[in-house]
Amino acid sequence: MNLELFIAKRLVKGKQHKISISAPIIKIAIAAIALGILMMLIAMATGVGLKYKIREKITAFNGHIQIYNYDNNISDVSVIPVSTEQEFYPRFDLVDGVRHIQAVATKAGIIRTEDTFEGIIAKGVGKDYDWSVFEDFVVEGSLPNYTSELNTEVLMSRLMANRLQLAVGDEFFTLFLKQEDPSKVPNQRKFKIIGIYDSGFEEFDGTYIFVDIRHIQRMNQWGEKEVGNFEIFLDDFDSIDEKSKEIYGKTLSTLDTQTIQNKYYKIFEWIGLFDFNIAIIIGIMIIVGGINMITALLVLILERTQMIGVLKALGANNWSIRKVFLYNAAYLILIGLFWGNLLGLGLIWLQDRFRYFKFPNPQEYYIDYIPVYIDLPTILLLNLGVLVLCMSMLLIPSYIITRITPVKAIQFD
Repeated sequence: MNLELFIAKRLVKGKQHKISISAPIIKIAIAAIALGILMMLIAMATGVGLKYKIREKITAFNGHIQIYNYDNNISDVSVIPVSTEQEFYPRFDLVDGVRHIQAVATKAGIIRTEDTFEGIIAKGVGKDYDWSVFEDFVVEGSLPNYTSELNTEVLMSRLMANRLQLAVGDEFFTLFLKQEDPSKVPNQRKFKIIGIYDSGFEEFDGTYIFVDIRHIQRMNQWGEKEVGNFEIFLDDFDSIDEKSKEIYGKTLSTLDTQTIQNKYYKIFEWIGLFDFNIAIIIGIMIIVGGINMITALLVLILERTQMIGVLKALGANNWSIRKVFLYNAAYLILIGLFWGNLLGLGLIWLQDRFRYFKFPNPQEYYIDYIPVYIDLPTILLLNLGVLVLCMSMLLIPSYIITRITPVKAIQFD
């Protein structure tokens, strides 16, 4: 039988514990722990959720890694074609962890209507294009179908459609400069809007429309096996740098690879600060919770000074008595963690399910609502870390027990 644990349980369950002077201080300490874990969970869920959501949107438009011709790897418009007759296409089996590869091409143009015009980049995609990443973005109409004959269906953003005063089913003309001689009469194509998407990423929504890649191949006078570049999707984003090096080593010397982290380094530097902010919040909350628990522990020791004297008179050593109060403190911390997790996870679930909380300026965060993401290992690790750190902080104040002598303690009132 664990004597220290037995005494700690009796102290917790005793009626005097509930009506003692320390009762309100203990409640404040529990509330501090609960509020702390609540804030930590929300900070982690929103920070990680926003980071993942922004990452997903950039990936949807670009893939994780792009393979270009060396002479074209800094341009948003396809200039020099790449042959699809590659060892890694249409299935990239040379490197583990590659989920999908697709061939695309881009071409700058101008959409002209009776009232206005808009500069755009037409992104040509084919039958190998993975539309699953765009399914959540479509707000009207449907996704285009480029698996059969050449057609004029396009997917346009809601932002661009509103600027041009167009809707699903409308047709419009687009002008494209001739690549071989821009001074000649531009190529003209008539397209029909089959669907409208809204990713919330204004930088992309205000630029890209999706067309059949065969239109771009014909305008650029490319063969059917020539494309602008390849987009590669990985199973694990965190391995992007490692996989990029592996993929680069498996391609021809005339080809180069580029990750979306390098292409949009400013955005990724910004979202990289989320981790630092989360760490700061967690650190502050642990310190606040720890200080409150130190206060509660000192009050408990002061309140039980006579009991400490009796235990010492009966032969209990200092460490044994310290363990009694540490067990008591651990119990209070666990209560705080329970209520904090209950409230925190409940709020996170409600936000994930109903999206109550919105950004007042969604254009700055590329999404209109506050996304949340958290997993079980993270929750368990966070709670364990809080418990261990708080208990570690309590070891020093519990040392005061060693300074209490039995004679003075028994006489203490």
